[in-house]
Amino acid sequence: MTLLLGLTKICSLFLLFLATLTSPEGTPILPFYRSITAASYSVFVESKLRPLPVVSSLPPPPSLAYLVSGSKGDDAAVTRVLLALYHPNNRYVVHLDLESSPEERSDLVRFVEGHALFKRFGNVRVIKKANLVTYRGPTMVANTLHAVAILLRELGDWDWFINLSASDYPLVTQDDLLHTFSYLPRDLNFIDHTSDIGWKDHQRARPIIVDPGLYMNKKQDVFWITQRRSRPTAFKLFTGEDPFLVC
Repeated sequence: MTLLLGLTKICSLFLLFLATLTSPEGTPILPFYRSITAASYSVFVESKLRPLPVVSSLPPPPSLAYLVSGSKGDDAAVTRVLLALYHPNNRYVVHLDLESSPEERSDLVRFVEGHALFKRFGNVRVIKKANLVTYRGPTMVANTLHAVAILLRELGDWDWFINLSASDYPLVTQDDLLHTFSYLPRDLNFIDHTSDIGWKDHQRARPIIVDPGLYMNKKQDVFWITQRRSRPTAFKLFTGEDPFLVC
């Protein structure tokens, strides 16, 4: 039994010597060693796999431009809405109208100019020269156009404009909103793009409305003149809701 074990060990050592025996060029002499080595490479294919390049199928996110407007006593509400809407990819203009106190407007300017995040991205502006805005009057349209001009002149490119008031508040995050809008055509407008305005022809287009904000320094409501006019023909009338969203 002892002799058998000794012979087994000698045979094992001899086979190990043969397996590691190489030629002067450094290649194995025994063919079975080469076949085993080749087989080891053919069985495990992980080394031949190459990672595929990651190609994102997501469209680039858009940039939204906001106007947040308020009046007397709305300074805290305007800042609340601004913070809830804020995203570095967007642009913002905030406005407190002339009915608000100078202290309220100054506090809003200090808040925006002193906020670290706003200063870092530089995408928030305050209309410092306050406008007198009358609800439902042309001064409201003029203030909106004023804000759009600032957005175009000072805050670069953006895709959609949204006007909001201090009483509005978002129900979704800006990340979710930007993700949703990234799949929409950039020239899509959310207005009633039709000149067939129906009942609004008689109740909106024909009455003559006077906005006291055009000639007074104190806010008053608009008033109607009893005399009516014919429907304007020099231009087409298009209707929409307030707030609206346009590109």
